[in-house]
Amino acid sequence: MDSLFDRIMEWVRPALKTCIVALLVCTFVARPARVSGSSMFPTLADGDELILWSLGYTPEQGDIVACNCPGLNEIIVKRIVAKEGQSVYVDIGERRVYVDGEEFVIDGLEDLITDRESPYRYPITVPEGMYFVMGDNRQHSTDSRDERVGFIDREDILGKAVLRIFPFSSVGPIRNTADGRDRFKISIRIDKNR
Repeated sequence: MDSLFDRIMEWVRPALKTCIVALLVCTFVARPARVSGSSMFPTLADGDELILWSLGYTPEQGDIVACNCPGLNEIIVKRIVAKEGQSVYVDIGERRVYVDGEEFVIDGLEDLITDRESPYRYPITVPEGMYFVMGDNRQHSTDSRDERVGFIDREDILGKAVLRIFPFSSVGPIRNTADGRDRFKISIRIDKNR
């Protein structure tokens, strides 16, 4: 007959293994994040719960990412506007954002261009290993235009937002690129001849 200790360990071992696997997945593969505020409206809303993909992820222009922001002492969710080596010009008079001389536009967000002043003198070049991020609701976003945020270091990017899991009425993949196409696709091919 099994001792009480053996019976308890029958329950503890699988629970411990599950916790270890969950910890590894959340650390190296995917992790949750929460949108705080209206800076990503209308793409994302305050309180949206997201899944971030981090395994093998290389940040690209147009991706929505969550990142540590030491200057604000919080995690922020923003869109990558420019990568290292790219030139950013925020034209406050024309209410436009240009990257390497081309206007950076997100389909459906043309009316949300900023007229807010910035402490930077444009154009600016994004330093090596850094990213320039902005919220989609540019009138109400604390982002790389603010000296408390500035450029985001690659090491501070936690992952790319790939899935909204809350609220339940909005569950689904996130449109993640400037051209409206999502580069994070999983496709399953079914061979009808089998």
